[in-house]
Amino acid sequence: MKKLIVYTGIITSLLLITGNFAQAQEQHKGISSQGKGAIIGGAGGAVAGGLIGHNVGGALIGGAIGAGGGYIIGNEHRKHEEKKRRAAYRAAYYRKHGHYPNAYVYQKKH
Repeated sequence: MKKLIVYTGIITSLLLITGNFAQAQEQHKGISSQGKGAIIGGAGGAVAGGLIGHNVGGALIGGAIGAGGGYIIGNEHRKHEEKKRRAAYRAAYYRKHGHYPNAYVYQKKH
């Protein structure tokens, strides 16, 4: 059973890696940071839960906990990247105009 879980994890990771290369050539936006974190956390949690629990129930519980944790980590990563993007925008705006932008600049366009 341990070999089956390890082989399944290896095959899954290889499929995810090759899937990312296939998507890199397309021009669409792709998967969010939260989605990536949930996928990676779920796969890692399932493998760890299967190895620790020695059954499918352990793999399911580990996958669920890993997916939740991965989503949270991905969400924090997205917030951090957004904060860096806003700071870079403000710095570039200041260099060009000599003052910081007004609040209306940050409103999303509908």
